[in-house]
Amino acid sequence: MDTTGRRLLCEMLGTALLLAIVIGSGIMAERLAGGNVAIALLANTLATVGGLYTLIEVFGPVSGAHFNPAVSTVMAWRGELSWSLWLPYVLAQLLGALLGAWLAHAMFDLGILQWSTKVRTGAGQWLAEAVATAGLVLVILRAPAARVAPLVAAYIGAAYWFTSSTSFANPAAAFGRMFTDTFAGIAPASVPGFVGAESAGAALGLVLHGLLAPIRDRVRDEPSDGTG
Repeated sequence: MDTTGRRLLCEMLGTALLLAIVIGSGIMAERLAGGNVAIALLANTLATVGGLYTLIEVFGPVSGAHFNPAVSTVMAWRGELSWSLWLPYVLAQLLGALLGAWLAHAMFDLGILQWSTKVRTGAGQWLAEAVATAGLVLVILRAPAARVAPLVAAYIGAAYWFTSSTSFANPAAAFGRMFTDTFAGIAPASVPGFVGAESAGAALGLVLHGLLAPIRDRVRDEPSDGTG
């Protein structure tokens, strides 16, 4: 497999595993928490933090471990990802998100094909997604290269709790979570608002980074650590 193929495989596989972790841990948490939503969210958070850290470390050296169309767009804008690879990256991430949802259902003996009925909408949740995504982009761009994985994982774990949306911060995650009517789902009608807010947040994070003194440079088309 050539270099581009390996990078796209990493983005698809990494996004699939990320969604399987988020959705699968949500299913397990809801089953074991006895109706205690706080305990279920805590379990979901811990699984996501651990899984996200591991996935960035494993796939980062090959593809940059974006797993997130907003991150890929920022990297392309900054010249760190070729625009010719931007669309393939995004498509690989969306396909991976769908496959991850289906994988989680299969592991828990649920119906594979589902649509979420969980409505997530309103100005507060849109603002939360913008804040979560802006913070994610800022962490990715500002973190020392060797510490991107733990810092991103820690930030997402915190954002699960300080945002009213539980911090999707990722259009691919919103897309994949449409296909699960479980703890982590989001109704299809709610997705456009989330994606719009995430896109605005990514732009804000990029602007904020530009207002701060640069701390490191990257090489065009080299894999860049990052995720969502």
